[in-house]
Amino acid sequence: MKIQFLGAAGTVTGSKYLLADARQRVLVDCGLFQGLKNLRLRNWAELPFDAASISAVVFTHAHLDHSGYLPLLVKSGFRGPVYCTPATAELCKILLPDSGHIQEEDAQYANRAGFSRHHPALPLYTQDDAARSLRQLRTVEFDQDFTIGPDLRGRFTPAGHILGAACLTVSGAAGKIVFSGDLGRPHDGIMNAPTLLSDADYIVVESTYGDRTHATADALDELADIVTRTVKRGGAVIVPAFAVGRAQALLYCIHKLKSQGRIPARLPVFLNSPMATDVTALYERFAGELRLPKGEYAAMCRAASFVTSVEESKRVNAMRNPMIVIAASGMATGGRVVHHLKAFAPDPRNTILFSGYQAAGTRGAAMLGGAQEIRIHGQDIPVRAEVAVLSTLSAHADANEIVQWLGGFRHAPRMAFVTHGEPVAADTLRQRIERGLRWTVQVPEHLQAFDLSDHP
Repeated sequence: MKIQFLGAAGTVTGSKYLLADARQRVLVDCGLFQGLKNLRLRNWAELPFDAASISAVVFTHAHLDHSGYLPLLVKSGFRGPVYCTPATAELCKILLPDSGHIQEEDAQYANRAGFSRHHPALPLYTQDDAARSLRQLRTVEFDQDFTIGPDLRGRFTPAGHILGAACLTVSGAAGKIVFSGDLGRPHDGIMNAPTLLSDADYIVVESTYGDRTHATADALDELADIVTRTVKRGGAVIVPAFAVGRAQALLYCIHKLKSQGRIPARLPVFLNSPMATDVTALYERFAGELRLPKGEYAAMCRAASFVTSVEESKRVNAMRNPMIVIAASGMATGGRVVHHLKAFAPDPRNTILFSGYQAAGTRGAAMLGGAQEIRIHGQDIPVRAEVAVLSTLSAHADANEIVQWLGGFRHAPRMAFVTHGEPVAADTLRQRIERGLRWTVQVPEHLQAFDLSDHP
């Protein structure tokens, strides 16, 4: 059995891990690259394998950097099953068609505005391509064994990151391989803690926050301070938020602050993301994955007005009173939030509030880095608004929490592979695992392959 790292090596996006032996070729995750242009261009590059040769795909969770390449894989000839948890399947039914729709819209806008270097600009895949790929989803409950291929079995255990997020254990002749996927936090306010695992021959672990620990400040205190000072200026708080997980956490925090009288009860709050609206509806269906107290789900949903149409979105853009607007995408790479940034970033009364990881090369990373202007739809938009960050709502385990999760294994694996992190974060975590746990660790490079029989 060989493992090849086709994504999430040297970066936090594009997760794709190829497991291959003489009888099968299996992809664990099938994600889009995001962020820097040289990474995004990899989405357009020819695959280093024949898509039709892949026997199965297994998703750890639904975020696009783990699932968003599937429509193109299917378009290129993949016809096998895609295994995932039930909540992941439901989220993919929302996320993948939306991704295709946004790419079509962006291509159409680029052609109308004439700012693309390609004539005509084309989408990576379409909404119809995404819809076709969904037919290949096969759901498996947590903690149940399932057959991936000849002598290859899988098992999902809760990862706590978002609804449906799983750690994946693959068992076969080469031994037991554990993929952490994206690990959630042990004390998250909404999601249950990741399940601790005890046995593995090989571990592939994420390192998004491998070089840092999350702030210990209270999220409600932070958010209350940011909203209060923005409202005093007469401004609006614009929050680029991931439609899955982060938007719901923000709604819950806003509900708590209003109920405690810490922000104005009548302050308008808009959730301007049809996708986030649909995702929020899933929380009740999969309540078993949540630690949300009884009755709090409905209150969370009432915390905002849901913006469903483009016309409503334009009306929100025209408003100049204090309000909170939550819109996707979380790194300000696309979606409705970029239109809000065009409208609100130039006004110093407003605040642009980030609440999650910002990959290198994204507008979010640029603004947090102090950029005075950002480029949107071929225009340079000045950033005069306050740029703030909510440091305590991350859905990713930090360095301490990752090591704590790894500490649950009773024996050292033959090899641990550190992935899904920027180079400094991944290498910092490597050193910490080597020194603290005394494991053998590799930080794979893009396209690097390892023969697991070389590490008996």
